[in-house]
Amino acid sequence: MKYGYVKVAAAVPGVEVGQCARNAERMAALAVQAAGAGAAVVAFPELSVTGYTCGDLFGQRLLVEEADRAMRALVERTAEMPVVCVAGMPLAAGNRLYNAAVVWGGGRVYGAVPKRYLPNYAEFYEARWFAPGAEADAAEAIVAGQRVPFGTDLLFEGRGLTFGVEVCEDLWVPVPPSSMQVLAGAQLCVNLSASDEMAGKHDYLRGLVAQQSARTVSAYLYCSAGEGESSTDLVFAGCGMVAENGVRIAESERFAPGEQLVLAEVDIERLEGIRRRTTTFRCDGPLPALRRVAVELRPDDGAEPVLRRFDPWPFVPQDEARMNERCTEIFNIQVAGLAQRLRHARARTAVIGISGGLDSTLALLVAARAFDRLGWPRERIVGVTMPGFGTTDRTYTNAMNLMGALGVTVREVSIRAACEQHFADIGLDAADRGVTYENAQARERTQILMDIANQTGGLVIGTGDLSELALGWATYNGDHMSMYGVNAGVPKTLVRHLVRWVAESGGDGAAREWLLDIVATPISPELLPPDEAGQIAQRTEDLVGPYELHDFFLYHFLRFGTRPAKLHWMACRAFDGTYDAAVVRKWLIVFLRRFFAQQFKRSALPDGPKVGSVSLSPRGDWRMPSDAVADLWIAEAEGL
Repeated sequence: MKYGYVKVAAAVPGVEVGQCARNAERMAALAVQAAGAGAAVVAFPELSVTGYTCGDLFGQRLLVEEADRAMRALVERTAEMPVVCVAGMPLAAGNRLYNAAVVWGGGRVYGAVPKRYLPNYAEFYEARWFAPGAEADAAEAIVAGQRVPFGTDLLFEGRGLTFGVEVCEDLWVPVPPSSMQVLAGAQLCVNLSASDEMAGKHDYLRGLVAQQSARTVSAYLYCSAGEGESSTDLVFAGCGMVAENGVRIAESERFAPGEQLVLAEVDIERLEGIRRRTTTFRCDGPLPALRRVAVELRPDDGAEPVLRRFDPWPFVPQDEARMNERCTEIFNIQVAGLAQRLRHARARTAVIGISGGLDSTLALLVAARAFDRLGWPRERIVGVTMPGFGTTDRTYTNAMNLMGALGVTVREVSIRAACEQHFADIGLDAADRGVTYENAQARERTQILMDIANQTGGLVIGTGDLSELALGWATYNGDHMSMYGVNAGVPKTLVRHLVRWVAESGGDGAAREWLLDIVATPISPELLPPDEAGQIAQRTEDLVGPYELHDFFLYHFLRFGTRPAKLHWMACRAFDGTYDAAVVRKWLIVFLRRFFAQQFKRSALPDGPKVGSVSLSPRGDWRMPSDAVADLWIAEAEGL
């Protein structure tokens, strides 16, 4: 598939305990279905050829031989399918019987992996019938008439995909085999399981699968036994699950009648990108020597993934409970960071320029809570409103009322006369509305704030956010500069939600009305005069593009190193019905041009707290030369 995706499937067949031939027929039918859906790898449950609940029947030679005949039939019936299958069966090797996962495809058995750790519970006393895989004394076994590699030391690879196999309990131990497999190069872990149902167990299992995929930076394909297993003492609900780097991307319905096939597209390219940037993805000790088995995987047909979905707002949780939790956490990080800096600097005041916009509002709210945390009176927060040529009545009124409601000291310093004098001093035409006209206002405001901070023994609190830093939407040595930037790690799409969350959480009830109106105000630097109706004439998103698109680009570009072509495709999927491909391409090119060209501003970035997985601090998360050439990235975007 395109963009490094591989389609995998978890197949949960209905089984008849001990009826190997019938089970093989059902498994073959599911394999046909998976292959027809484009799957490259399909997993069946543990001991699915015989049924997991055969008990002492596993000691019957007849059952073991019949399982091998059924596997031979499976191999033959799937010989023409472009899919690699993994299924569980009892396997005799030497003088022992193993609970094994068999890997096959294209008419060939590639290998067999015995279960390494056997549970010793009352309901799962597997050591009664099977030998632990770690004690296997043979490197080969006969499966379906073929002599194949056998052992817990196998990795399977082909066409850029490497996968390892473990069986059920192997995942539950302190160091699962998959942990070693991924360090040896496996991007996909396959687990064949037969996990019974107990109250509360499934939630733990879901977390276990997700966490293992996160720790191993891998895709994890899990398939567990379902309908048809004996219910003498246990019940099996059937579970197919696929997780990728800590996120479950596909899952079956438990207790569903009939058979199930769960399909998912895993992003191998993304996983490899994360691993390359994660310096702790390594083993300090020697890795076990693993044998690599070549498998014939489905060739890349260039098809685009169809199942994969993308959150258009990766920084903003859509679930209300998670949203409240995220806002609480981020706000507390901001407050704690500012409180520490104020305490360490022995600052008497915090000085903030208040425009009536979202960013300065959030910074003021953070400062108010930081002063509360320190036990300092809010009157020592100096809110400075600095009306200029573009200030509207709405933003001015909101700024004044908000400062009054929060109980901070209010100062008003107009920048009009100072800027007009400055324009005359440098010979700027009064009718010129270019970049000098705009930036001079931003720098004048910063000078005022810095001087008031000196005057009051305080720190200037920066208001610029993560999205503005990415786009360079700040005047160098103007609003770009401060003594501590509390919003430096917060993207624009999240700023609005944070301000609304504060308004609705009830902490500062008197400010609620003004906070909600600020949330509803269009985003603008207000550096150009208002329109004839006195409304905001300069809307940021008309100039640089929608922040929701830029935040989407920023997240995937920085977090996973996603290339422009893939980023464009992902954004088109995420914003389908909102922006067409041409619009996405236009703003992607703007993003790339501005991101590269504005690095010099980020190289001189003031301190500020990191609040999430994406940060642009030049001292930590993003180190890029200011004169890096963007041609490679822009050429790919322009060629879309």
